[in-house]
Amino acid sequence: MGSIANAFSSSIGKKLIMGLTGLFLISFLVVHCFLNSFVFFDNTGVLFNEGAHFMATNWIIRAMEVVLMAGLLLHIVQGARLTFQNQAARPVKYAYNDGNANSKWYSRSMGLLGTLLLIFLIVHLAQFWTVSRFTGIPTVDANGHEDLYAVMKGTFSNIWFVVLYVLAMISLAYHLLHGFASTFQTLGWNHKKYTPIIKSLGVWFSILIPLIFAAMPIWIYLGL
Repeated sequence: MGSIANAFSSSIGKKLIMGLTGLFLISFLVVHCFLNSFVFFDNTGVLFNEGAHFMATNWIIRAMEVVLMAGLLLHIVQGARLTFQNQAARPVKYAYNDGNANSKWYSRSMGLLGTLLLIFLIVHLAQFWTVSRFTGIPTVDANGHEDLYAVMKGTFSNIWFVVLYVLAMISLAYHLLHGFASTFQTLGWNHKKYTPIIKSLGVWFSILIPLIFAAMPIWIYLGL
């Protein structure tokens, strides 16, 4: 038991946990993005509320929420530990260091980008997830489902929340630019034939998913 704990507390073990939880969070982003895209096809909100109702009442989804929250917290904790570990390994900075020669700035700023996303996540959970799961939504739509779409419209009528979400999605895009390919690399899925495909897919994923998320509050704010 101790050897297993030591393995996961090692540098390689921490990166492995980051890779596994990162892969899980990537799959969550796909599902969440698919649900959010419903707002572009139905301006009454009924379609979106139908999807939200399914997510809230399906026992498999509810169970996965617990796993997701645990994975997210583990991802955050391990990310912070790796950041501090890397900083401690090099306490004295070089007089001159051309970081771009070896890596992109966002690859070296995963701690900062992750912190910005954590702040956004706290706000997001307080505005939507906590309301829909615990306090309840007082209004219902034409199908009798809780009108989460109305909550979204109320939230995104405030331009500052729209700006916050767009900035957060920019941070997410840069976080994914490094994290997507790094996840597969950490898990050892490297191959001269498939690695370029994974990197290319990661770039498209890092652009498309945050773009859809960012377009949603803008779409609602503009009344489209």
